[in-house]
Amino acid sequence: MKKTTLFLICLISVTIYAQTPCASGRYASDIFQNFTLTSNITFGQNTSFTGGNTTLKLDVYQPTGDTETMRPLIIFVHGGSFVGGSKTDGDVVTMSQKFAKKGYVTASIDYRLGFFPFDSANAVKAVVRATQDLKAAIRFFYKDKQTTNSYKIDTNRIFIGGSSAGAITALHVAYLDDICKISDYLSTSAITSLGGLEGNSGNPGYSSKIQGVLNGCGALARYSWIEADDVPVASVHGTNDGTVKYNRGIVNPGSPLMYLDGSRMIHERACALGLENQFYTFPNAPHVPYAGSTAYMDTTINFFRDFLIKQLGCTNSMLQLENARMQNVYLYPINYCDGSPVNEVCSTSSISEISMENIQVYPVPTSGELIIKVTDEGLFHFRIIDLFGRTLFVANSSSLETSLDLSLFAKGSYILRITNQNGQTETKTIIVN
Repeated sequence: MKKTTLFLICLISVTIYAQTPCASGRYASDIFQNFTLTSNITFGQNTSFTGGNTTLKLDVYQPTGDTETMRPLIIFVHGGSFVGGSKTDGDVVTMSQKFAKKGYVTASIDYRLGFFPFDSANAVKAVVRATQDLKAAIRFFYKDKQTTNSYKIDTNRIFIGGSSAGAITALHVAYLDDICKISDYLSTSAITSLGGLEGNSGNPGYSSKIQGVLNGCGALARYSWIEADDVPVASVHGTNDGTVKYNRGIVNPGSPLMYLDGSRMIHERACALGLENQFYTFPNAPHVPYAGSTAYMDTTINFFRDFLIKQLGCTNSMLQLENARMQNVYLYPINYCDGSPVNEVCSTSSISEISMENIQVYPVPTSGELIIKVTDEGLFHFRIIDLFGRTLFVANSSSLETSLDLSLFAKGSYILRITNQNGQTETKTIIVN
């Protein structure tokens, strides 16, 4: 019998070498019992849509008693259709508190609200104003780091996110990086009159660079704005969202405003580019379902947590997270980049599966060699995926027996996905010990 051995030398290095940021549970669990809140910190000011002056404020949440001096920061932005809401809205407050207890510094910000008349052009201007204010908040923390260092931030690990309009704001900060991208919506002179994409809401001269986005039921004006070298994104969205569409469509918070590309489109664009992203679908759920549900909120926080600890290099917590799933602490359908997100929310899959009777995978667990035996001749495609949805290895084989060398893999659980030449698939969990 012909046997092919495939050596996984191209395995992503971050998976091979475990790092230590989460070794004590920090960032992956609630290691602090309490948080310390500092409210109404002024981070800037700017002109409102009516021409008046608006003072911009934020609330900071820090883990009580923390001695770490280089801490990641998450800035949360509230929803409210750009006409309402505040930094004390329940969903952003809950997320700010929860992540502070995990060891993050978190901030919830206010931004300029309101626009009139209620038409597309003025709605776009409202989004631009919000992005300018969020960038001013980001710059505020860069300035603090280089001056008083009051918040002990690691500026290499700044993340932004929010719900609904807040997520729309965060996504546009991340991916609207050139005036030419918005030229179909506003003229260059109109954007300049608003203060440009960076704006003048405060803390000029400092960076507004971020490392990732937490998208809670948001959207982007055009998914094509996302480019291969952009920052990664984690998205959650309900399929029955009637306000900000799961796919693409008119944003309708009571009256039609803007035509936007929802989280599914963002996910597919990122997948097409090979941009790191994670996408969680709430089947049949409405707009921002976690705002009124503890269960939805827990799932959202756990999902964002997994995304963030991966960004922090906490690969040694992968087995811990898998153990939590095995105990049914939480289970959720991550949408990987090897198929349409629609397949993840259908009650029955349209993908034809290979019969397990035709495939043998052993030994499981394994400490090195993994054998895959098939009974049908033809070309087979093998893909190994980690628990965060990253494809670590792909290979093709036409042999009836294939050997994969897993000796360089970190200990933990992985997903082996097998596809035959007819497009039929089979998945199996494998464990490396």
